Amino acid sequence: MKTRLALAAAALALVPAAAGAQVLQERNISMALAQEIAQGAIAACAAKNFAVTATVVDRSGLMRAVLRADRAGPHTVEASRAKAYTSASARNATTAIMENAERNPAARHLASINGFLLLGGGLPIRAGEEVIGAIGVGGAPGGHIDEECAKTALDAVAAKLR
Repeated sequence: MKTRLALAAAALALVPAAAGAQVLQERNISMALAQEIAQGAIAACAAKNFAVTATVVDRSGLMRAVLRADRAGPHTVEASRAKAYTSASARNATTAIMENAERNPAARHLASINGFLLLGGGLPIRAGEEVIGAIGVGGAPGGHIDEECAKTALDAVAAKLR
């Protein structure tokens, strides 16, 4: 009798899990929008006389668009990709992640995660409250300037992200 009750209880415990199983529906950034955002960041930095690279990744951190301005250093390609990946993965601005790692001993080793770059210049791309990608900008003389260029590009397409 106890065995039957235990089996029945185990079977009932699985019902909520099975009932909740469903196909996930997630929004993601399109190639066209990724290119538009990358171009906007390049233009924003060019207006300040900085040659940068802008990389836009999807919600999973995979590259959708990479644009390297004329005269941008070769290192800016990987820097922008890593900033975008870090931002998409953590769903946060890389400046905020960097500052948290500096203040919080438990977060200091975030920089040890393969592919993470804790420098300013990476911002998540949100459609409403959902992160659908991220942009990373590298090449300006300071992550704060990279981030300003990224934010300018995102502000320009804000209506398309609703």
